[in-house]
Amino acid sequence: MLSRILTRQPCLPYLGQARSVNLVGLQVRSLLQQMKLTHHLASRHFQVSASALHGHIHKPKPGEELKITFITKDGTQHTFEVAEGDNLLDIAQAYNLDMEGACGGLCACSTCHIIVDPDFYDEIPEPDDDENDMLDLAFGLTETSRLGCQVKMSKELDGIRVALPAMTRNLQSKDFS
Repeated sequence: MLSRILTRQPCLPYLGQARSVNLVGLQVRSLLQQMKLTHHLASRHFQVSASALHGHIHKPKPGEELKITFITKDGTQHTFEVAEGDNLLDIAQAYNLDMEGACGGLCACSTCHIIVDPDFYDEIPEPDDDENDMLDLAFGLTETSRLGCQVKMSKELDGIRVALPAMTRNLQSKDFS
């Protein structure tokens, strides 16, 4: 039964059997009853998508290494050889640098705020509206600020230097109560 639900079959015919199905810690039957779904809504399909592999970087192939230098809050410089396609948040976390990434790289916070060397800033694709919205919340915003989760290493960025700001701002719902 669970395999039919997860393959996007209508769930309504299975409500009688749903008592034994525990999906992400919630009983499907009681969840649907609590929500008082109509037949139309209850017959919708479940959709399962694979989660992104966040926090994992790839080992660069020999001869294809790209260099990145992080400048920490105390001015210490850390240079690493990385692979094309890895984002700066994942790289920083893989090397235990102080970059939080509270939202897990979903562009929903500003805790992976970085300050890009002006010589490289124009090589990075323009930030989208979501990133700009989050950057508006960042502490110490500069003209070359970006979110590390949104910047992916490319050949054009080989040798890039980024600074970690003195502070980050992690706004949570409790901050507004």
